[in-house]
Amino acid sequence: MNCFIKRKLHVLLLFLLSAVVGLFAGSICALFGRVLLLITSFRYNHPFQLIPFLAFGGYAIVFMYQKWGKNSMRGMSLVFAAEFGEEKTIPARMIPFSIIATWITHLFGGSAGREGVAVQIGSTIGFRIGKLFNDYRISRILLIAGIAGGFGGLFRTPLAAVFFSLEVLIAGRLTYEALVPSVIAAATASLVSGFLGIVPETVVLTASVQFTPVITFKIIVLAFLFGIAGQIFAVSINSLRAGFPKFIPDARIRVLAVGASVSIFSLLLFKGRYSGLGLNLSKEVFTGGTVYPWDWIVKMAFTVVCLSSGFQGGELTPLFVIGSTLGMTLAPFMGLPPTFCAALGYAAVFSSATNTFLTPVTIACEIFGFTYMPFFFLVCAIAYAFNGHRSIYCNQKLVTMQFPE
Repeated sequence: MNCFIKRKLHVLLLFLLSAVVGLFAGSICALFGRVLLLITSFRYNHPFQLIPFLAFGGYAIVFMYQKWGKNSMRGMSLVFAAEFGEEKTIPARMIPFSIIATWITHLFGGSAGREGVAVQIGSTIGFRIGKLFNDYRISRILLIAGIAGGFGGLFRTPLAAVFFSLEVLIAGRLTYEALVPSVIAAATASLVSGFLGIVPETVVLTASVQFTPVITFKIIVLAFLFGIAGQIFAVSINSLRAGFPKFIPDARIRVLAVGASVSIFSLLLFKGRYSGLGLNLSKEVFTGGTVYPWDWIVKMAFTVVCLSSGFQGGELTPLFVIGSTLGMTLAPFMGLPPTFCAALGYAAVFSSATNTFLTPVTIACEIFGFTYMPFFFLVCAIAYAFNGHRSIYCNQKLVTMQFPE
């Protein structure tokens, strides 16, 4: 009986700690997210005053990490290493460093996302709280719950946050032992960040689409095309991250060169259209604005180059933009409603690039409505199966089925 009570108390403690993780993750992500949107708006209104200084912003980021950041610049790689027991700790400094570096990147027009910071915030909080109990199992579970808390706090999509935390670390297996803690952390973080002013992104789709053999065939074709786009992104960013240091060994010179190049191309050719998160492009897609056939590939190129050279942020929001603009471009050829195709691309490119399945399905449902869930399920299933287990997260472990010889 004592052992039974002890186990129940242990579980209750874990649930309580998950709520604490969600509370802190939601609060910090709310601060990060609100300031980031203010920075984005400010840069959008003053592109010619800010984007020319992207190279110097990048230099400041690299200098800051080299001088004081130590191994915190490893970012997501450090999170994966801690989860698999390859690192004993995640330094608390990773939280302010990732936040400040991402703010700098976006202020001066670097093309990047934001979820990387949220995941680093949540996982650092969870892992360090778990370390207080000198129990690796608690640390590991709270790290996963922290990922859910960070994701849920920033995007306010708690279902997607739970699935992201369970499936992103080990492809092909859900970490069910962290299921309830992740649910608690994601829900708590979402509620807290909502209270602090973070508004969830929602898009109302009005397209009426029915499953027919022709529609199903078109969605399958789209899924393959979206899968190719996701793989182009994943392969490109991993190749450049490995190749840039060989081509330009000095990180400071590397970020100066890339920053200057991105500034020039961004201003002279596109007037900052592809800078930052890309929310301006999403607005064009879903409000009937102007979307060019090359938007998706140019946004991809800017994002891959920036994130591979030392600028900070994340990949998911640019992936959403890449997928939705590609879907909008393909819609006329497929004879499908444009915003419906954009929503499919939003989910499927993300699925292919991250080697995840349930996360893109649920985030698409939370944003565009559960009415379209069967379509999201089909397009993401095919894009996920197509990707060959290549992911933007090069440290993601893979579980494969073993067949007897």
